[in-house]
Amino acid sequence: MVISPLTLNLDTVYLSDEQFYQLCQNNRELKFERTASGELIIMSPVGGESGYREAELIIDVGIWNRQTQLGYTFSSSTIFKLPNGADRSPDAAWIRRQRWESLTPEQRRKFPPIAPDFVIELRSVTDELETLRQKMREYLDAGVQLGWMINPQQQQVEIYRQGRDVEVVALRCELSGEDILPGLTLSLPLY
Repeated sequence: MVISPLTLNLDTVYLSDEQFYQLCQNNRELKFERTASGELIIMSPVGGESGYREAELIIDVGIWNRQTQLGYTFSSSTIFKLPNGADRSPDAAWIRRQRWESLTPEQRRKFPPIAPDFVIELRSVTDELETLRQKMREYLDAGVQLGWMINPQQQQVEIYRQGRDVEVVALRCELSGEDILPGLTLSLPLY
């Protein structure tokens, strides 16, 4: 059974960026996102298997990044303020060093107003497939260069790239960071 995250329509309640930030800070036990239209999404926590897989993905990207020192790696707890006004937190993200360092210290401390260069979304049993696909398209529209949507339920990975059709490959594969994350390879599945 798929349990969707709770989405609150706040048409009559407008939260400024600062109010949204404070809501998140005052409710750290909850994980929020906000759509471009202002809907507040309360995300479900993931179970052990999804948490393990997510951690392994972050470790792999983080180790590659430590070796190359090309940028910064982020966990699913990081919310990015996208150009369309949405506040999103991919399961793993990476930003080129020059882009990250161009932000002010205040922008880096709060919810950074930047789209990552690379994102990973790992579908858990609580995620609706079409909702994740819409989120991946939103990332591309925001400027993300490469994204992987890993879908263990259907044993496949959807690869999202700027200006190209989505590529679908079998879950048992080796993914490449291509020219966005040069030298990064990730062997799936992680379990």
